[in-house]
Amino acid sequence: METVILPYTHFTVVFRPDRRLAASTAVCIEGSELLDDVPRDDTWLYDPRLPREQQAGDEVYRNNSLDRGHLVRRLDPVWGAAAVAGRANTETFHFTNAAPQADVFNQGKQLWQGLENYLLDHAAQFDRKLVVLTGPVLQDSDPPYRGIQVPLRFWKVAAFMQDGALAATAYVLDQSPDLSRDADRAFAGAQAGAPPPLGPFRTYQVPVSDVAEITELELGPLPDVDLMPPMRAPEERWRRLESYEDITMTT
Repeated sequence: METVILPYTHFTVVFRPDRRLAASTAVCIEGSELLDDVPRDDTWLYDPRLPREQQAGDEVYRNNSLDRGHLVRRLDPVWGAAAVAGRANTETFHFTNAAPQADVFNQGKQLWQGLENYLLDHAAQFDRKLVVLTGPVLQDSDPPYRGIQVPLRFWKVAAFMQDGALAATAYVLDQSPDLSRDADRAFAGAQAGAPPPLGPFRTYQVPVSDVAEITELELGPLPDVDLMPPMRAPEERWRRLESYEDITMTT
């Protein structure tokens, strides 16, 4: 598959033109230099380095229930000098850094959106630096909509130093529909041109090796330094998170 590497300020997007979405993103977070007073303007931009028709833009999100879900969270690269932080803030609003997510806000999505804060607070005990990799799980079976296929799952891998050694944890957000409840709505929606039904957000901590497997991405040394290694049976090793207290951060 063809990918295009798009560097931005403090983060990078590995883009899949065939899917019009990112395959993965990586952001470096300097916790001690984060700025929280950079205003948000919500102006989404096409990246001029790619043809517009290769990017999932306004036509995907207009007049429907889909959110432009940031892959690199807006605040994560917003650190350093004010001008640099401001540029990073603006650059997170490129369509190349977005993927469609259900607009329903529930506990599962709240956990997902707060993971970087939680992980950064944990890393603060050590050196307040964090690298976060994030992306959609792009599968051939993802439902089609307005010229794209809507991902049903998203992944995140965090890497940081703990006790002087590299450590990593991994997470999956699942917005797959409950087809036993949504089959009729899915059919009616498809007839009306509505987005595919998306289910309640479920957030899991998973082995890093499982993320590498479902995405077919090379994650280097991170599977070997996972703080939750895959020691349980496969059907039991995805730990559903109901709160941050459920997260494994020690070996």
